[in-house]
Amino acid sequence: MIKVITYGTFDLIHFGHIRLLERAKALGDYLIVGVTSDDFDKSRGKINVQQSLMERIENVKSTGLADEIIVEEYEGQKIDDICQKNIDIFAIGTDWLGKFDYLRDYCEVVYLERTKGVSSSDIRASRSKIRLGLVGNAVYLNKIIRESKYVNGIEISALCSSDNTAIHELKGIKQFKTTDYSKFLNQVDSVYIHSVPNDHFHQVKEALESQKHVLCESPISLDKEKTIELYELATNNNLVLMEAIKTAYSTAFSRMILLIKSGTIGDVVSIESTCTSLSLDTFADGWNGYNSWGPVSLLPVFKILGTSFDSVCFTSFKNSDTQDDDLMTQTFISYKKAIAVIKVGRGIKSEGQLIITGTKGYIYVPSPWWKTEYFEIRYEQASETKKLYYQLEGEGIRNELVSFSQNISKKNSLKYIDKEISVAISDVMQRYKNGVGLSLKCLEEAK
Repeated sequence: MIKVITYGTFDLIHFGHIRLLERAKALGDYLIVGVTSDDFDKSRGKINVQQSLMERIENVKSTGLADEIIVEEYEGQKIDDICQKNIDIFAIGTDWLGKFDYLRDYCEVVYLERTKGVSSSDIRASRSKIRLGLVGNAVYLNKIIRESKYVNGIEISALCSSDNTAIHELKGIKQFKTTDYSKFLNQVDSVYIHSVPNDHFHQVKEALESQKHVLCESPISLDKEKTIELYELATNNNLVLMEAIKTAYSTAFSRMILLIKSGTIGDVVSIESTCTSLSLDTFADGWNGYNSWGPVSLLPVFKILGTSFDSVCFTSFKNSDTQDDDLMTQTFISYKKAIAVIKVGRGIKSEGQLIITGTKGYIYVPSPWWKTEYFEIRYEQASETKKLYYQLEGEGIRNELVSFSQNISKKNSLKYIDKEISVAISDVMQRYKNGVGLSLKCLEEAK
């Protein structure tokens, strides 16, 4: 019996996929099809996959051509599969011509002609063409423009910023540029907002009232009730409203949350989260230390411990020369069976680590934890420590844009940051802004 194996993502299965499987099947007596996992696809740069792993497996199964279906999860697995399953022929499309010649040491390699004019990428792009407009801080928007180039179906079509000259990523691309927000909204069907937090509520509301989907940098607003109002407006208008904290879209961060919820370190009793930036230019004017780093530091707290906290209090140091800006703030959040301590600062520098303490062990994420790629699960016995690494592309922005696109097209995809978490973040931000539970100290007094 001649065994044949092939691999693919098989997203939005089409005639080209079926023809390739038919050709592979014709090479032998038994066809094994490897469907790539979500994580492996991301590590290969395929972040636009529209369907889940189970949906893609069903796609292949529905063709009736596969005698066996396996999941490809890691680099080098092809050699393992070929050896373990006694494969005679490895078949793949000609778009990979020469890429898998190294497998000739293990079996015959056949490159199959692809069906011309058909691709999942083209199908995804045609199904989800989104005109995205960018609002706010020009320097940061460069990152959004750069990462959007990796996302099928997203087209940066308009810009609303006071300093368009600072956006160097727009070279050679034509966009509608203005400082008039209302005119700007007429040129787009979705908006990414990275303006100062005080402007978020009015800009999000006007966008939603104009029937535009919104991805807004956290916090969505500095008022709990206003955030609730915005989510209700989005729901009533059948629109997508998402909070942009790029850390939430990191594969490593998502896996860490799942491991914690599965009981890997027992019951969580403490979370320590630190985020600081020495440079005052890291964020635009209007982003004080707490506005800049508070939402990021709060994210793991609310993801793990939930949003039903008992109390919140703050201790904040401010420069005497700039009373509108906080140098360093510690926040203490208490729950019935746990406590969280977050430290944020702008103009200071500390070890930006995340430590999650449980009854069986703890998780350590090194600095800068908000760009999570690697973390350790540590136990009493050092020999039991587990080190986990997941590649992070585009600081999470790339995956954030993909999620936004998918939610617009499906309306029910995973948002990573639930409405309840957005409301809780706004709640804490509002308490800090209004001085509720705040102990304020001037830097000169501290000296």
